[in-house]
Amino acid sequence: MKVVKFGGSSLANGEQFQKVINIIHADPARKLIVTSAPGKRFTGDTKVTDLLIKYAQTVIQQENYTAIMEQIWSRYQEIADYFAISQKLLLPLKTELKDLAVNTYSNTDYLMAAFKAHGEKINAQLLTIILQQQNISARFLDPQTAGLLVSDVANDAQVLDQTYLNLKQWQHVQDLLIVPGFYGVTHKGQIATFSRGGSDITGAIWARGLQAELYENFTDVNAIYAASPQIVKQPTAIKVMTYRELRELSYAGFSVFHDEALIPAIEGQIPINVKNTNHPNLPGTMIVPEQHFHPQNIITGVASSNHFAALYLHRYLLNKEVGFTLKLLQIFYQYNISYEHMPSGIDDLTVIFDKRQFTEKLRQQLCQEVKAVLKPDYLEWIDDYAIIMVVGEGMRNKIGVMNQITQPLAKNHVAIHMINQGASRISIMLGTKQADAAITVSQIYQQFFNH
Repeated sequence: MKVVKFGGSSLANGEQFQKVINIIHADPARKLIVTSAPGKRFTGDTKVTDLLIKYAQTVIQQENYTAIMEQIWSRYQEIADYFAISQKLLLPLKTELKDLAVNTYSNTDYLMAAFKAHGEKINAQLLTIILQQQNISARFLDPQTAGLLVSDVANDAQVLDQTYLNLKQWQHVQDLLIVPGFYGVTHKGQIATFSRGGSDITGAIWARGLQAELYENFTDVNAIYAASPQIVKQPTAIKVMTYRELRELSYAGFSVFHDEALIPAIEGQIPINVKNTNHPNLPGTMIVPEQHFHPQNIITGVASSNHFAALYLHRYLLNKEVGFTLKLLQIFYQYNISYEHMPSGIDDLTVIFDKRQFTEKLRQQLCQEVKAVLKPDYLEWIDDYAIIMVVGEGMRNKIGVMNQITQPLAKNHVAIHMINQGASRISIMLGTKQADAAITVSQIYQQFFNH
């Protein structure tokens, strides 16, 4: 059997719904369907999830929420009208959307989670109604009924191991199962969502739980590409890549597939096929286990991300001081800050962060604490930082790859601030100025794919 997830753009309106239904019809092995909330219908449109966040904020602030609730419902009504669904069948869905504003929640975090989750939930219910009207034996399956249990973190939940035992009971159900993505329930029965884009995670959880032969992830691109089309014109489509290649590239900005969704797939060794809803006959990109994988190229892809910053510390004889790094890590722990990398020299240490976890106030407090506790000779916060990831299973046994990467950068006067090669030898990380990120990606791509 196959588990199939459809993204927000795939379920944005009635026309897209029909494409989804055609895809379901085309392969009887597609037995479980995971829905996202309706995405953008056109440039400048608003995703339903963002509208639900606004709805939740309006309720929290005790303001009139009627207009925003009606705006959200109009998205579902538009889809229902395309398929001539009766108001009688739709009434329970609209009532559920209205009741969000008057239901009781343990705190505002769980309120927000419940509101956000209903983008997927109502879409799954609506798809089920449409399929049933077309005489397809479809069944809506709520995460609570299914037993998809998650941790008690309202808006960044993690799946619990018990879930996989619970999901096995649905392996041999004959009906086509329609399940909402993005959320699960806690042991107390409260809705908790995964991180944004978490419908990918739901699909992977179900694929592992049902021991599916394949997890198909339908989105709005033909494949995963070796570089961003925004940087490189008509980049090469990746036909096959490994889990860990995608994990490394996702870290630096490959956003087609949620990197956290790889974990259940890896644990279950379930192959993933990323495909285009608008062109379902194209092969897309297969994501497979490393075992028996034979790379066709030295590198598989190159990606960049600008959401990083660095803290640079200089202190003479730093390498002789016992406990220096421990004190630094204790400060990070105190401020609940995670770091990404920590390249060092004998008198220097650079700590690289995802700067999205900082406010300006928090950044200043952290720097002041580091100065007070560690007394560095020099401290600098570097906000202008980009990370470039060069990834490929083919690099492991290839000599001279670093030279091939750095040579075109030197010719284009790109300064490299940091180089780090992972222990797996399938990735090389570069640190550059943000202004140099695009040319770095472009030059590395040209070096490996256009020669």
